Amino acid sequence: PQPASEIVEIVFTAEAIARRIGTVAQGIAEARLERLLVVAILKGSFVFAADLLRAMHRTGLSPEVDFLSLASYREATTSSGRVDIVRDIETDVAGRNVLVVDDILESGRTLAFARDLIAARGAERVLTCVLLDKPVERAVPIAADFTAFECPDEFVVGYGMDLAHRFRELPFVGRLVRTP
Repeated sequence: PQPASEIVEIVFTAEAIARRIGTVAQGIAEARLERLLVVAILKGSFVFAADLLRAMHRTGLSPEVDFLSLASYREATTSSGRVDIVRDIETDVAGRNVLVVDDILESGRTLAFARDLIAARGAERVLTCVLLDKPVERAVPIAADFTAFECPDEFVVGYGMDLAHRFRELPFVGRLVRTP
């Protein structure tokens, strides 16, 4: 249970997220990516990736799926500046079209690391998709190919995203509001 001093204020509702994911999935379908492999970056993107995959199915796509677990935040609210592979993908990406899915694009380090890693392994094309794009100065130059929402420049939780392993279960994206 959360302490009484923390309230989560909704930034993006579950309904708004569902609508946008349908639109994003349609855009991905229109890109006509043959032999598509979706690589979800864990842990933060797992809810988004699951909903996106179901929405992609509704557009007629049937991608393969794999997971890449990267760490840059650990239990902090700001990136450490270093990206570590916690769990690597198992699928051979050589000659494949790959869509890297992440929860949030902020510093750009995690998404760029994943994109470059997969490209270096011989993927034919690597595209990126994020739930949230924060309009902040990037540590590395990268822009997502597909984005659901532009996010306010504040720390958000819910819909798979956490603060020290809490709040992932929330069906919406929200900001923490601390009360006295």
